[in-house]
Parts: sequence; C-alpha cells; structure tokens
Amino acid sequence: MADPTELRERLEFALAISEEAEAFILQHYQSAGLQIDLKGDASPVTIADRGAEEILRARIEAANRADGILGEEFGESDSSNGWRWLLDPVDGTKSFVHGVPLFGTLIGLEHDGECVLGVCRFPGLREVVYSSKGQGTWWSRPGEELLRTRVTETPTLDRALFCTTTISGWESVGRGETFGELVAKARLTRGWGDCYGHVLVATGRADVMIDPQLSPWDAAALVPIVQEAGGHFVDWAGNVNVESPNGLSVNGELLTEVLGLLA
Repeated sequence: MADPTELRERLEFALAISEEAEAFILQHYQSAGLQIDLKGDASPVTIADRGAEEILRARIEAANRADGILGEEFGESDSSNGWRWLLDPVDGTKSFVHGVPLFGTLIGLEHDGECVLGVCRFPGLREVVYSSKGQGTWWSRPGEELLRTRVTETPTLDRALFCTTTISGWESVGRGETFGELVAKARLTRGWGDCYGHVLVATGRADVMIDPQLSPWDAAALVPIVQEAGGHFVDWAGNVNVESPNGLSVNGELLTEVLGLLA
C-alpha cells in the first residue's frame, strides 16, 4: 500500500508539473502556424504533444529517478521501485488541432500495479480535476471554490446522458450495432469525448462515458478520478484494467445495465 504522506506529496508534484505542461501547450493552442504530423496509425501529433511530454518526463526523472514512465509519445522506461507514471500530454489531439478546448493533459500514477493518483488538466478551460486514493475527487475552476465531486445517481439508461468519443471507433471494433442500442436506450447521447467525457461522469454532469478504443495512458489517471467520485472506471468485461483496449466511466446504478449491453 502506498504511504499516504508520500502519495499526497506526489499529488502536489503532479499538479505542479501539469501546470507547467499547460503553459507550454497554450503557447501552441489555436496557433495559425501549428504543424500537424501523422503517426503510424494516422492519428495527429503536434509540438504540443511532444513538448509537453518532454517537460513531464524531465521533471519526473529529475525528482524520482527510480520511477517508471510510460508516455504516449516517447514510450516506456522501467521502474525499479514499484511506482510508474502514465502520461498523455494532450488527450484529444483532434480537439486541440481544431481549436476545441475539450482536450486534457492526463497524469496517472501506479504503485505496485494499482492506479492510486490521477490528474486531468484542461488547458483550454483552465480547469483541473484530480484525485488520489482515499482522498476524494476534486474540481478546480477559475473564480470558483474547490469542489469535491460525486457521480450521479441516475438509475436507468432511459434517464441517462451517454457520451462517447467517436462513432467510427465503434465501427472499427465491430460494435456499431451496440452503439446503436445504447443511443436508442439513452435519454441523450453526445460526443463530448476523450478524457473530457470521463471527467463529466466524475463531476456529475454525465452518467456514462464509453470508449471502444483506449491505451493505458488514456485510462490510468481516470481510474482514481472516477472511483474516488463514487463511480466505476472499468473495461467492457467489468474489470479495472488499464491495459484493456476499451473502457467506460459510469455510476454504480447504471453499471450492470451498461455492461449487459457491452457483453
């Protein structure tokens, strides 16, 4: 089990370095000269993605050289002490390059394989949502008091707001029909996707967010953020597993119904 004092110190550190990454990202946000490159999977990447991850990695390596790091842009360095950081410098790069502020910087931390800390900072909104094990989930907004958040208690899908990232993702994993069922059953469906959709669940503004395609750096920060808000972040089999290729955030009332549709 992670030491509570060390975990608190690591959370303060994660918040500080996420703020530093935010400042770098905002230098390039809505820039007319922004260069967009394509990775091997045809997903976009920019100087903001690469530069922000370089900042995060450099700060972590300087402060905790024994910690492992897994980042979207620069791969993995092994841990020798049981701690591993999982970094997505710009989750929602497609939103970023289109000038839409619903992208976030995700910093997750594992201790002996358990996700114990998560920070999701939204540079375009100047907001941050964060959590550590046993300490609740907190939402900081400009000009507002720090707020402890909870998921909704919406009991059934026909009363729920369902979010997802991209319809084509459902088609690419052969689950377009399942997406259609969810849309038909939910009260309202919106494409407020990537980490923003999951944080909507953790802050009680949406009821379920489902992603058919995820990577470990997408999921790790979201596990404690959703859990500490009283919800569940699980894969489509109902397991807490950041290595799974899919995931969802949901309140406890809806969990069984949603997993039944995804089974």
